[in-house]
Amino acid sequence: MHHLAIKAVAAALVVGAGTGAVTKIDSSSNGGIPRDVLNPIVGGQAMLTKASIFDNISKSPDHTAFLAAARASQLAAALKGSHAVTVFAPTNAAYAALPRAASIEARTGARYLVVPGRFDSQKLLGLINANGGEVKLKTLEGGIITAMLNGPTNIALLDEQGHVADISIYDVYQRNGVVQVIDHVLVPKPVHANS
Repeated sequence: MHHLAIKAVAAALVVGAGTGAVTKIDSSSNGGIPRDVLNPIVGGQAMLTKASIFDNISKSPDHTAFLAAARASQLAAALKGSHAVTVFAPTNAAYAALPRAASIEARTGARYLVVPGRFDSQKLLGLINANGGEVKLKTLEGGIITAMLNGPTNIALLDEQGHVADISIYDVYQRNGVVQVIDHVLVPKPVHANS
């Protein structure tokens, strides 16, 4: 029995060691971040709660395509700034999976992936439940991303073209917001020429 308890503790330590690092932050300026945060590792890099979204996402080798799209969309200032935003950040694999025509547009459309305000999973779940199963989030680009449940606790995101993305890494807290890593690129409805 004693050996089982030791094995359970050892397994918990091994599993916990790979998930992130606890960060203490000043409670007077936490902006809604829990006092002690266990931030996930993203792209093998620690995400620090006192750093900006831009600084943290720049460290992730899994987000170079998103970072390039953010720069092309002139988002660097917003991702470094003091106003809280939520970023739905697709991985490089999500960008690589796009068809060629959609890929070109998505690489300059990062403003659609950023929502003003801090939307961690608890806030999203609360809004989804309070609004009959889905909540519409207005993006910096002016479009809408719809958040809904896909199962009891998994949050799925629906873009304006009907594509669905799941959040693969939840609640990466930053000084100026939160990042939700997603497995597909969300895109706004296409702009049609005058008919």
